[in-house]
Amino acid sequence: MSREQAFWPVECGEGEPDLLVCMSCLSEVFRRKVPMPECPTCHGVSTYEAFTLNSIRDWGTEDLIARALRAEAEVEQMPVPSAGISASEPAE
Repeated sequence: MSREQAFWPVECGEGEPDLLVCMSCLSEVFRRKVPMPECPTCHGVSTYEAFTLNSIRDWGTEDLIARALRAEAEVEQMPVPSAGISASEPAE
């Protein structure tokens, strides 16, 4: 049986690196989140460092680069939540 992975969100400013790589195993990468309680591959805790996709391409394995590309694509496909304001609500 597999259980769903839980994540801690990571805030990144505009233009800051937002791909977080596990520095213990160098095989897991997530965008703007880290798995809790530990890395799903090596079970390392608090071992994530932020990188840009270009920097991962410089030193990462083909597998890590592919995972980074998937992480970026997943975020781009996520729907943007609405502000929660209804057009029928009266303005004050």
